[in-house]
Amino acid sequence: MTAVRLREPAHRLSKRAVAQWAVESVIGFVLVVGGTAIAASWIDSSRFSWLPDWLVEHVWWVPIAVGAVLLPFVVIEPVWRYAVHRWELTEDVVYARSGWFSREWVFVPVSRIQTVDKTQGWLERALGLSTLEIRTASHAGSSSIKGLDYDVAARLAEDLAVRAHELRDDAT
Repeated sequence: MTAVRLREPAHRLSKRAVAQWAVESVIGFVLVVGGTAIAASWIDSSRFSWLPDWLVEHVWWVPIAVGAVLLPFVVIEPVWRYAVHRWELTEDVVYARSGWFSREWVFVPVSRIQTVDKTQGWLERALGLSTLEIRTASHAGSSSIKGLDYDVAARLAEDLAVRAHELRDDAT
């Protein structure tokens, strides 16, 4: 029996996916740091007696510290994800790699595909991107490929539908 080596999928996502992830990271950063600043303002104005004096006196350091901890993630995460995320369609399997701290490899046999959906959120639509959702009867066999060019996702969805129909077997 010949051993099959795991290799990188051949195709990268659209470079505009970096912009999408950057915007999503900035939105998350603003919400978290902004929420922390609102909480700090509330604590500062209320002067809760049950809180330690050192916290009340230095409450504005909390949003600054949260921002300092999160800022590197906002900068690094989109580029890192782009370097990791890849996809490929072979004759009988779709495989994708994703993640940035932990890596996930998903192999979806084309013969097991039940539905292929192409979706776009508001930010994806603004950037001309799309997400391809590939579903099988098993949740574990399903996959999504985010950050595809809209036209690439449309062609891939059509190609997958045709191949799935051709390779359909009777197993459930």
